[in-house]
Amino acid sequence: MKLVFACSALLFSATLAIAQNNEVPRFSGSIAGGFTNPLGTTGEHLDTGWNIQGGAGVNFNAWLGAQIQGQFDDFGINRTTLDNAGFPDGAVHVFSATIDPIVHLTPHSHADIYLIGGGGLYHVYHEFTQPTVAAVTGYDPFFGFFTVGVPADQVLASYSVNKPGWNGGMGIAFGTKYHGKFFAEARFTHVFMSRGVHMDYLPVSFGFRW
Repeated sequence: MKLVFACSALLFSATLAIAQNNEVPRFSGSIAGGFTNPLGTTGEHLDTGWNIQGGAGVNFNAWLGAQIQGQFDDFGINRTTLDNAGFPDGAVHVFSATIDPIVHLTPHSHADIYLIGGGGLYHVYHEFTQPTVAAVTGYDPFFGFFTVGVPADQVLASYSVNKPGWNGGMGIAFGTKYHGKFFAEARFTHVFMSRGVHMDYLPVSFGFRW
């Protein structure tokens, strides 16, 4: 009788563990966008920008996961910096590819609060531009082909670098009937530039994770 009871208890525990694991999909993906706030000395040169991101990953269990993420952040260079450099306009673009572990603090509640952070490679591209007019060829069934001028930006100077960096922050996600979650998160990002200079910014993103 004791042996039967022990086997039954073991079978029940195994069934429960499998059911709990099935509650969490093995693989995950996400897409999001939002605004990016430059911080510290970075904020002295750049205006608030925007970001888009996408990622794919794996869930080890309900509490722990990891994802590979690509993100693009776009900033305008502020007027004071442009005047000092002698350029009419300019922008900074950052593309990052990172590996980010995720720790879910409340995985079984309606509001999933989580910590996320990691590191990887950051491609930083600076460009200084001026307004110009570009000639574009159009077509009309009556008039045929014609040329028209449209506003454009002429790149006066540019350079790019690849640097390591890291990020860390937290977010909150809400479950939906679509077997996914809407989420909002903020992550401090630190990019190691040259000669002790660093780039700091805070992307705030809103998106959907499945």
